Amino acid sequence: MGSNIEPRREHLDAAVAALRTRLGPGGGVARVSQWHQTEAVVLPGDSPGSPYLNGACEVLTSLSPRALLDVCLEIERDRGRDRDREGRWGARTLDLDILLYGDAIIREPGLEIPHPRMLERGFALVPLVEIAGERMVPGTGKSVLEHLRALG
Repeated sequence: MGSNIEPRREHLDAAVAALRTRLGPGGGVARVSQWHQTEAVVLPGDSPGSPYLNGACEVLTSLSPRALLDVCLEIERDRGRDRDREGRWGARTLDLDILLYGDAIIREPGLEIPHPRMLERGFALVPLVEIAGERMVPGTGKSVLEHLRALG
């Protein structure tokens, strides 16, 4: 999860609170990483964006991956995110991505798990290591921590 529009921490804390109540019967937030400030990822030649606060949380849910994605998108909208207006590389109040879902490998329109670019992104792997460093990334034969070490 990440935010680079103030109040960044408030957006992230609100997302965690919303997840606690929307994960279905028996669902909840198991662990939350620290918040890490990182530089915005921009296209070559673009001006640097505002820094992000990024983190990760582990959730327990009875929701399907698609239903969980719908909840994440709804929480983003509740915090003022407009994906159509901002574009792929734009500033955002809140960005919630599903990095892993158990041992699932899912490739559907609009939903890819493990997240297709997480292994290239230190801003995703660093907080994920805090809460799930030993977890194996499906289809890779390596743990989250091993992937972070390989990224350098």
